This record gives sequence, C-alpha cells and structure tokens, in this order.
Amino acid sequence: MDPVTHMMTGACLSRAGLNRKTGLATLTLTLALEAPDIDSFSYFGGGITGLQHHRGITHSFVGAPFVAVLVVALVYSVNFCWQRWGLQKRGPNSGVTNSRGAPKLPPNWKLLYCYALLGALVHLFQDFTNNYGVRPFAPFNEKWYAWDIVFIIDPIMLVALLLALTLPALMALITEEIGSAKPQFRGRGAAIFGLLCLAAVILVRDFEHRRAVSALHARTYRDQEPLRASAFPQMLSPFAWNGVVETRDFFRMLPVDSAAGEIDPLNIGVVRFKPEETPVTLAAKRSRLGRVYLDWARYPLVTAEQIEDGRNQVQFEDLRFESAEGLAQRRGPPLAGYVVLDPQLRVEEMFAGRPPQADRSRK
Repeated sequence: MDPVTHMMTGACLSRAGLNRKTGLATLTLTLALEAPDIDSFSYFGGGITGLQHHRGITHSFVGAPFVAVLVVALVYSVNFCWQRWGLQKRGPNSGVTNSRGAPKLPPNWKLLYCYALLGALVHLFQDFTNNYGVRPFAPFNEKWYAWDIVFIIDPIMLVALLLALTLPALMALITEEIGSAKPQFRGRGAAIFGLLCLAAVILVRDFEHRRAVSALHARTYRDQEPLRASAFPQMLSPFAWNGVVETRDFFRMLPVDSAAGEIDPLNIGVVRFKPEETPVTLAAKRSRLGRVYLDWARYPLVTAEQIEDGRNQVQFEDLRFESAEGLAQRRGPPLAGYVVLDPQLRVEEMFAGRPPQADRSRK
C-alpha cells in the first residue's frame, strides 16, 4: 500500500483505543505502520538491488520484531530529546499535562514495543492484499505471496481514513465554541468506523476478485484451455479487473467486469504469444537481473531484439502490471528489466526501468 494509507491506519488503530493504555501510542503506531518500507533505500544501490531486496526481510515475520525495535528506539530518542528540551526551555513541569489540562499518560515501553510489532505485522498484511506481494517467510523461504485484491492506492480507503482522522477535530472546534468540556481522548468512534471501512473494502474486493477469476477460468481462449488465470485490481472500482490468462501458446490480457460477469465486453483483449527460447534469452535469464526478475515475476514475458553492432537487448516484463487498455499508450512496460548482451552473449549492461536503448536504431 501507499505510505499515507499505512500511516493513517496506524493513527486510527491508536485512536480506536490503544492510545488509552500508554503515552506515545499514536506516534509509535504511525511510524510502525510505515517502518517496513525502510527497505526502499535499497534502490539507492540500483534498480536490480532494489528489486531484489524490496519487500524482503523487513516485510517478513522474522524481520518484524527487529523493525519494532527500531521504531521504539526512534520514539524513545525523540521523547528523550523532547523531554530534555522541555525541561530546559519551559521548566520542570512542562509536558506533565496535555493541551486540555489532563495528565499525560507516561509511556509504557514494553506495551509500545507490542504496538510497534502489531504495526509492522499490519503493514505486512496490507501489502499482501495488493498484487506486488510480500515474502513473509524470508529469509528461509523467498516465495512471494499476494492476494491481488487491492490496488496499491485505494481511494475509498484513503477517504475513509482521512475522514476518520479529521472529522473529530472539526467536531471538537464546534463543541469548544459552545463551551463544552474537552475530552482527554477523542475520535475513537470515527477511528473504529474508518477501520471497519477498510475491512469492508477488503471483503468486497475479495468477493469480486473470486468472481472475476472464476469467470476467466470458465471459458476457452482460441480453443485452448487456461493453464492459470489471475485478476488484478484497478484503482477506482472494486468491480473492474485486469485479467491475465496463460494457455499453452500465449497469454491473453483482457478486462473483466465482475459485477456483470462479463469478460472483455468491448473486445479490446490483447494476445501476447510466448516467444521461442533462444541462446540469447537463455543467456539473459542466467544474468543477475534475469535471476532476480524471474524470481519475482508472476507472468514473465522475455523478448529479445537485435540492436547495433550485433548486440542484443533482452526485455523482461511482468504481465500482471500490464493492461489491455494501457498497452497502446505506454512507451514501455512498467517495472521492466533489460539485459544487453554483446555478440558473444556476454552481459554488457543490466538495468531496471525504461531502456536507455529506446532511441537506438534497430536492425
């Protein structure tokens, strides 16, 4: 999921009641829900390193306790610095009460660690719901798991969480204007409602996803039975899916309307034939990028083309991130990888993203 959804989920979890048990609960949960994405810094080592380590150990059951330690250590450091600054600048009684005059809850560090661990595991679950997937059993088992039901950015979830966090503050302004007493905690009901909305989106999308996959399996494609089929989510609607079907000879990409039970009603589906294996593609698959990419891809398509000086450029793409509607509009597939081989099939270049060779003349 996107970072905003992760962090707002953490804030709602705190406001739903966990912040009544210990101080610093909201800060801890907000940070913990986003902390596993620290592995995104691996992209500074290059696209291949990023692809290899993104959603790796920090998104696993083994890594979650260590992520929680980092979060609590950060919260402890921030709290320590804030307390020292408060004592020096505002006097010994600063920080004892909150803005409403009620005593502040002291932090319970053991409980905050449990909250941080909960946040890391909720992050793992949220990332599992989309089609990129996670490796929860790394480093012992590097297999990817994905539910394929929620787009990486879900507008309904974002709106529900945003309203859950902002409406109580707006209502508080109204009550303060009429002189009502300020509660020590507020927004619990709204936070619970926001979390229930998240659960409802997941349940509806799971139901519609099952319908879409069943519809894809229930037909033949150019007289060939599907070997496997998947439906991948779109952003705006829980009833619109990007279908990918694999048969013996080709992949078929087509939209699915799970509400109507229709497959490709506008006849815009695209067929991608499986290319023949060659020494060029085999050499590219043995490269570092090839091994990393094929370990991650669900519907890999590997194609080769000759460029100047007898060299070859091999493209790796994963059809789960493609759509029939988007193929004609994109300059290149998203999340692709490329290997450039010299005439002796030795690796010259490897990179992820759009190919810098795109403007080279082809033969």
